[in-house]
Amino acid sequence: MTEQSFQGLHQTPIHALPDHVGKTVLLQGWLYNLRSKGKLHFLQVRDGSGIVQAVMSKADVSEQDFEAVKGLTQESSLRVVGEVKADERAPSGVELSVRSVSVVHVAEPYPIAKKEHGPDFLLSNRHLWLRSKRQMAILRIRDEVVRAIRDFFHERGFYCVDSPMFTPSACEGTTTLFELDYFEGDKAYLTQSGQLYGEASAMALGKVYVFGPVFRAEKSKTRRHLTEFWMVEPEAAWHDLDDVMVLAEEFVAHIVSRVLANRKSELADLERDVTKLEPATRTPYPRMTYHEAVDYLHANGHADFERGDDFGAPHETALSAPYDRPVMVHHWPAEIKAFYMKRDPADPSLALGVDMICSEGYGEIIGGAQREDDVAELEQRIAEHQLPAEAFEWFLDLRRYGSVPHGGFGLGLERTLAWICGVDHLRECIPFPRMLHRIYP
Repeated sequence: MTEQSFQGLHQTPIHALPDHVGKTVLLQGWLYNLRSKGKLHFLQVRDGSGIVQAVMSKADVSEQDFEAVKGLTQESSLRVVGEVKADERAPSGVELSVRSVSVVHVAEPYPIAKKEHGPDFLLSNRHLWLRSKRQMAILRIRDEVVRAIRDFFHERGFYCVDSPMFTPSACEGTTTLFELDYFEGDKAYLTQSGQLYGEASAMALGKVYVFGPVFRAEKSKTRRHLTEFWMVEPEAAWHDLDDVMVLAEEFVAHIVSRVLANRKSELADLERDVTKLEPATRTPYPRMTYHEAVDYLHANGHADFERGDDFGAPHETALSAPYDRPVMVHHWPAEIKAFYMKRDPADPSLALGVDMICSEGYGEIIGGAQREDDVAELEQRIAEHQLPAEAFEWFLDLRRYGSVPHGGFGLGLERTLAWICGVDHLRECIPFPRMLHRIYP
């Protein structure tokens, strides 16, 4: 096919083909699959936005084009000109009747075959694994979730602010920090959370959110852990614990609603049972105190759970089992929560914190709290946690100059995506996962 064949044609993404039925369009993409039968080639072409079948009849194209396609390898890149035709049998409702094809590059034999591959092989070839139908669906849903996050906060008057990746101190203790050498012998750490700096920004702008990568040096191999992941952390002045919980449930309901509305085909590709997600679009979510949660565990197969301990995965699964949507557990024992959480004035042994636990056994996706706004209380907590006081002087200043009640939460993007997509492991929910023994590619 010559360049003249493209004149007057603009590239049309596959997802937009249903709007061009009866028109001749140009597709630019990669060969996902090829099946030939006599004088017909059936090409599945992908372009990132979707996959479409292009039917190539020997009678409709040049001999050169027909021969060029014969035996073409998977992931070969090509340009296809054809007429869009309605086809109710096709997943997208259309197929392409090919008029001409130009092969841009013939790919080498693709290493990821249709046979089963183990996770180590797939992770070592993650840069190619991303091209599979399942992985493309997850990434498109991830994009939808990210846009839903930003839209939610923009519509509610929150400002997006950025927190530094290098920090001089820990946010939630020192045991899971990645330490590195800074200049002139100083130590720095990769951030565990943008929250503390988000609090500073909230004291300037009122309502803010931080959205970016965070790092945890946990030596964990579970399916729920990554060493690098993305977190969104809203922080709002004048918000108490109740305000935080309302914001959290409305936020999650908004995200799920957007995905269900805009990513039906991707959820279908993942064979996700959307009836399990639909209840999460409706608020309010069920709530229980920590002690009510422990009482439930004791009465339902977890009699050995020690009151005062944090919940593990089996406990979170048990707590979520009676509900068709996420459940929020609030008023936690202060000794197992972060130093910056405000204590309950009615019972100082409790922190005004909340965790949101997903349905279907996907565990915690949100951790939040009302923050301690009293400078003397915060100084005492920093000392109790044996944190370097000098590193937190700026944080204490927020309580010295115009302190107000405030609160917020953090939502883990990959954990939320795993739940929405119905996938078992977080490693599929980020383009290039970083785990305990995985930093390649």
